Amino acid sequence: MSKPFVAIVMGSDSDLPVMEAAFGLLDKFDIAFEVRLTSAHRTPDSVRSYVTDADERGCAAFICASGMAAHLAGAVSAATLRPVIGVPLDASLNGLDALLSTVQMPGGNPVATVAIGKTGAENAAYLAAQIIGVADPEMHKKLVDERRANAEAITARDAHLQKTLQERRAN
Repeated sequence: MSKPFVAIVMGSDSDLPVMEAAFGLLDKFDIAFEVRLTSAHRTPDSVRSYVTDADERGCAAFICASGMAAHLAGAVSAATLRPVIGVPLDASLNGLDALLSTVQMPGGNPVATVAIGKTGAENAAYLAAQIIGVADPEMHKKLVDERRANAEAITARDAHLQKTLQERRAN
Protein backbone atom coordinates (compact mmCIF):
# COMPACT_ATOMS: atom_id res chain seq x y z
CA MET A 1 0.00 0.00 0.00
CA SER A 2 1.36 3.41 -0.93
CA LYS A 3 1.73 6.23 1.57
CA PRO A 4 -1.46 8.30 1.87
CA PHE A 5 -1.43 11.77 0.37
CA VAL A 6 -3.54 14.90 0.54
CA ALA A 7 -5.05 16.39 -2.60
CA ILE A 8 -5.27 20.17 -2.64
CA VAL A 9 -7.69 21.46 -5.23
CA MET A 10 -7.92 25.17 -5.98
CA GLY A 11 -10.40 27.00 -8.15
CA SER A 12 -7.84 29.51 -9.42
CA ASP A 13 -4.11 30.13 -9.42
CA SER A 14 -4.86 33.36 -7.54
CA ASP A 15 -5.58 31.06 -4.55
CA LEU A 16 -1.97 29.88 -4.47
CA PRO A 17 -0.50 32.57 -2.15
CA VAL A 18 -3.04 31.70 0.56
CA MET A 19 -2.81 27.95 0.12
CA GLU A 20 0.98 27.89 0.35
CA ALA A 21 0.44 28.03 4.12
CA ALA A 22 -1.00 24.51 3.87
CA PHE A 23 1.93 23.32 1.74
CA GLY A 24 4.42 24.32 4.44
CA LEU A 25 2.60 22.46 7.20
CA LEU A 26 2.11 19.34 5.10
CA ASP A 27 5.84 19.42 4.31
CA LYS A 28 6.60 19.88 8.03
CA PHE A 29 4.61 16.72 8.85
CA ASP A 30 6.14 14.89 5.88
CA ILE A 31 2.75 14.40 4.25
CA ALA A 32 2.81 13.93 0.50
CA PHE A 33 0.43 16.21 -1.37
CA GLU A 34 -0.69 17.12 -4.85
CA VAL A 35 -2.03 20.45 -6.04
CA ARG A 36 -4.48 20.90 -8.89
CA LEU A 37 -6.28 23.85 -10.43
CA THR A 38 -9.78 22.96 -11.49
CA SER A 39 -13.18 24.56 -11.35
CA ALA A 40 -16.54 23.24 -10.21
CA HIS A 41 -18.18 25.48 -12.82
CA ARG A 42 -15.75 25.65 -15.74
CA THR A 43 -14.25 22.12 -15.65
CA PRO A 44 -16.69 19.89 -13.73
CA ASP A 45 -15.67 16.76 -15.65
CA SER A 46 -12.04 17.41 -14.75
CA VAL A 47 -12.95 17.74 -11.06
CA ARG A 48 -14.77 14.40 -11.03
CA SER A 49 -12.02 12.67 -13.02
CA TYR A 50 -9.25 13.93 -10.73
CA VAL A 51 -11.14 13.04 -7.54
CA THR A 52 -11.88 9.53 -8.79
CA ASP A 53 -8.25 9.03 -9.78
CA ALA A 54 -6.95 10.39 -6.45
CA ASP A 55 -9.34 8.10 -4.56
CA GLU A 56 -7.98 5.09 -6.42
CA ARG A 57 -4.39 6.12 -5.67
CA GLY A 58 -4.89 6.40 -1.89
CA CYS A 59 -5.82 10.01 -1.22
CA ALA A 60 -6.46 10.42 2.52
CA ALA A 61 -8.29 13.75 2.33
CA PHE A 62 -9.09 16.56 -0.06
CA ILE A 63 -8.49 20.22 0.76
CA CYS A 64 -10.55 22.48 -1.51
CA ALA A 65 -9.95 26.21 -1.71
CA SER A 66 -12.20 28.60 -3.54
CA GLY A 67 -13.78 32.00 -3.24
CA MET A 68 -17.00 33.62 -4.37
CA ALA A 69 -19.59 30.88 -5.06
CA ALA A 70 -17.15 28.33 -3.55
CA HIS A 71 -18.81 25.23 -4.94
CA LEU A 72 -15.55 23.33 -5.43
CA ALA A 73 -15.61 21.55 -2.06
CA GLY A 74 -19.20 20.47 -2.64
CA ALA A 75 -18.39 19.18 -6.12
CA VAL A 76 -15.47 17.18 -4.68
CA SER A 77 -17.62 15.87 -1.83
CA ALA A 78 -20.20 14.68 -4.36
CA ALA A 79 -17.52 12.58 -6.07
CA THR A 80 -15.84 10.93 -3.04
CA LEU A 81 -16.40 9.41 0.37
CA ARG A 82 -12.98 10.63 1.56
CA PRO A 83 -12.95 13.57 3.97
CA VAL A 84 -13.24 16.95 2.24
CA ILE A 85 -12.00 20.11 3.92
CA GLY A 86 -13.20 23.42 2.49
CA VAL A 87 -11.10 26.58 2.74
CA PRO A 88 -13.21 29.64 1.94
CA LEU A 89 -11.20 32.42 0.34
CA ASP A 90 -11.68 36.16 0.34
CA ALA A 91 -12.43 36.81 -3.33
CA SER A 92 -15.42 39.07 -2.56
CA LEU A 93 -17.60 40.15 0.36
CA ASN A 94 -14.66 39.59 2.76
CA GLY A 95 -14.97 35.85 2.10
CA LEU A 96 -18.39 35.57 3.73
CA ASP A 97 -20.01 34.40 0.48
CA ALA A 98 -17.39 31.65 0.17
CA LEU A 99 -17.78 30.70 3.84
CA LEU A 100 -21.54 30.34 3.53
CA SER A 101 -21.27 28.43 0.25
CA THR A 102 -18.75 26.03 1.79
CA VAL A 103 -20.44 25.43 5.11
CA GLN A 104 -24.00 25.01 3.77
CA MET A 105 -23.70 21.54 2.24
CA PRO A 106 -26.79 19.34 1.90
CA GLY A 107 -27.12 16.32 4.15
CA GLY A 108 -25.07 13.38 2.94
CA ASN A 109 -22.31 15.49 1.35
CA PRO A 110 -20.31 16.78 4.31
CA VAL A 111 -17.53 19.31 3.96
CA ALA A 112 -15.47 20.20 7.02
CA THR A 113 -15.14 23.97 6.80
CA VAL A 114 -12.26 25.92 8.30
CA ALA A 115 -11.60 29.65 8.65
CA ILE A 116 -11.44 32.08 5.77
CA GLY A 117 -8.01 32.61 4.23
CA LYS A 118 -4.52 31.73 5.43
CA THR A 119 -5.56 30.53 8.88
CA GLY A 120 -8.07 28.27 7.18
CA ALA A 121 -5.35 26.91 4.88
CA GLU A 122 -3.18 26.14 7.91
CA ASN A 123 -6.04 24.51 9.82
CA ALA A 124 -6.99 22.47 6.75
CA ALA A 125 -3.45 21.04 6.73
CA TYR A 126 -3.62 20.32 10.47
CA LEU A 127 -7.01 18.64 10.04
CA ALA A 128 -5.69 16.52 7.15
CA ALA A 129 -2.76 15.48 9.37
CA GLN A 130 -5.20 14.56 12.15
CA ILE A 131 -7.24 12.48 9.71
CA ILE A 132 -4.09 10.60 8.71
CA GLY A 133 -3.08 10.35 12.37
CA VAL A 134 -6.18 8.30 13.20
CA ALA A 135 -4.57 5.28 11.51
CA ASP A 136 -0.89 6.31 11.71
CA PRO A 137 0.64 6.32 15.22
CA GLU A 138 3.77 8.13 13.98
CA MET A 139 1.67 10.98 12.58
CA HIS A 140 -0.35 11.09 15.78
CA LYS A 141 2.87 11.48 17.78
CA LYS A 142 4.02 14.32 15.50
CA LEU A 143 0.76 16.12 16.19
CA VAL A 144 1.02 15.54 19.94
CA ASP A 145 4.57 16.93 19.87
CA GLU A 146 3.42 19.93 17.82
CA ARG A 147 0.67 20.73 20.31
CA ARG A 148 3.09 20.38 23.19
CA ALA A 149 5.62 22.69 21.51
CA ASN A 150 2.88 25.27 20.83
CA ALA A 151 1.79 25.16 24.48
CA GLU A 152 5.38 25.50 25.69
CA ALA A 153 5.90 28.50 23.41
CA ILE A 154 2.84 30.25 24.85
CA THR A 155 3.97 29.48 28.39
CA ALA A 156 7.43 30.91 27.64
CA ARG A 157 5.94 34.07 26.10
CA ASP A 158 3.67 34.50 29.11
CA ALA A 159 6.64 34.15 31.47
CA HIS A 160 8.49 36.81 29.47
CA LEU A 161 5.43 39.08 29.56
CA GLN A 162 5.04 38.64 33.32
CA LYS A 163 8.72 39.46 33.87
CA THR A 164 8.45 42.55 31.67
CA LEU A 165 5.36 43.76 33.53
CA GLN A 166 6.97 43.11 36.88
CA GLU A 167 10.04 45.12 35.86
CA ARG A 168 7.85 47.95 34.60
CA ARG A 169 5.96 48.07 37.90
CA ALA A 170 9.24 48.09 39.85
CA ASN A 171 10.43 51.21 37.99
